[in-house]
Amino acid sequence: MIEWLRQPWPWYVAGPLIGLTVPALLLLGNKHFGISANLRHVCAACLPAKIPFFQYNWRREVWNFFFVGGIFTGAIIATLLLASPDPVVVHPNLANELAGYGITNYDNLLPNQLFNLESLLTLRGFIIMIVGGFLVGFGTRYAGGCTSGHAIMGISNLQWPSVVATCCFMAGGFFMANVVLPWVMRL
Repeated sequence: MIEWLRQPWPWYVAGPLIGLTVPALLLLGNKHFGISANLRHVCAACLPAKIPFFQYNWRREVWNFFFVGGIFTGAIIATLLLASPDPVVVHPNLANELAGYGITNYDNLLPNQLFNLESLLTLRGFIIMIVGGFLVGFGTRYAGGCTSGHAIMGISNLQWPSVVATCCFMAGGFFMANVVLPWVMRL
């Protein structure tokens, strides 16, 4: 059983399982799937300021904290009990492209050449981690949700704004991966 869980699951198993989260949440508790809204709930719970955006009954959404806690706990369990001892397999074409940027270490999912304190203190690290992180956070708030909320929950509810947002996420991702990231990696 453990060996079966350690293997990558095919898309036709993992995809429907993720997709079934939406009707399960709707049927079991009339809840909407989304992760990024938790930041708003935390701020509403912890900040005593009278900011109108945070003036709502955040206690109704406390279930979402448990949902995120379950994701976090599941990640810990998967890392400790289900991690494969084999190195991460990188497609040869991607390995060649990354080698052109000086990234050659694939022992984990985060290349050491990018994700370390020394790299963070460079212009490239600042752009990737700080500017990129800000843009992700700003875009999530501006779009009214994150990619998972729009693509999984919004589209399954046939919400036109979620279709538009997901198309824009994809177009932005293609642009970033093929135009901006190669430029940043050469800095």
